Amino acid sequence: MTVNEIRSNGIWIIGCSTEVSSFIYKCVKCRKYRKGNQEQRMGDLPPERLEATPPFTYSGMDCFGPFCVKEGRKDLKRYGLLFTCMCSRAIHIEVLDDLSADCFLNALRCFIAIRGNVGQLHCDQGTNFIGARNELLTQATQEKVKELGITFVFNPPASSHMGGVWERQIRTIRSVLKSILDQSASRLDTSSLRTFMYEAMAIVNSRPLTVESINDPVGLEPLTPNHILTMKSAVISPPPGEFAKEDLYLQKRWKRVQYLANVFWTRWRKEYLLNLQQRSKWNKNRRNAKINDIVLLQEDCLPRNQWKLAKVVEVTPGADGRVRKVKLLIGDSTRDNKGKHTTKTILERPIHKTILLLEAE
Repeated sequence: MTVNEIRSNGIWIIGCSTEVSSFIYKCVKCRKYRKGNQEQRMGDLPPERLEATPPFTYSGMDCFGPFCVKEGRKDLKRYGLLFTCMCSRAIHIEVLDDLSADCFLNALRCFIAIRGNVGQLHCDQGTNFIGARNELLTQATQEKVKELGITFVFNPPASSHMGGVWERQIRTIRSVLKSILDQSASRLDTSSLRTFMYEAMAIVNSRPLTVESINDPVGLEPLTPNHILTMKSAVISPPPGEFAKEDLYLQKRWKRVQYLANVFWTRWRKEYLLNLQQRSKWNKNRRNAKINDIVLLQEDCLPRNQWKLAKVVEVTPGADGRVRKVKLLIGDSTRDNKGKHTTKTILERPIHKTILLLEAE
């Protein structure tokens, strides 16, 4: 349209299309209304997903729900708390009465009592997670924190795509729960809901991690998280027949368990881990965000013409040197009886929530 307007006014410019495209690309107003969000090449897999560690040593977690239950004559809401192992992809579910930090700490203690100590917990910046982390730090000394061994790793706000490891498992659980709840009454109590959660956990932990040999009649049985959790792919009845006395020796049982664990991790590296290296999007290196860049902050609850301008004041490069999250300075103007005031706020956001308007010199 711009080129046609120029020609209709009797002006002929050599290389007009290139000049017009360059001018529009650099126009701040055009960028504000039409330019897409910033992108960056997808990062490599984090080290915690590549190590053959005991289940749930590195875990991701999130809450989902609510689910309506009936206790007597009261209608109450209950929530699910999902823990997923970063390497074996096993899951564990606890039921929460509410989304408070106190309720989360109780569920975390139940999880640790069943699955053992956890080294790292990856999650978003939910108020219950942050409150629980602060509670642990204030109530425990530095030595006790080291003994506890839990490190909270928080994703930037408004970056659900950085928690895809557990978000995908929540979607799987919802599909399993839907099929189970369709066969039951519409109103459940807390005990029934907890049973359904455990049933869903058992089903999801029996899913195959790899499908390469699933149609091969002579191929190995596909790997499942239950292979490392229970040394069985599914819960089955005890086989008939007599067992040898040697089967009762603790040493031989220990060697068998260790052998099965080594087989699992060997196949995990060869069959499952290689499939994680594929990148379905974000395949190219893009310009890194720099300090003093002027960007437009995307807010899903507002129309685009009301998004706020922000200035990049800090960048956080990853292990590969690519910047995927930044800290932004935003100024808000307020007016009262004493005049106009400007308050400055610093927010942490992923670059996928920003639109570059002016590059830093």
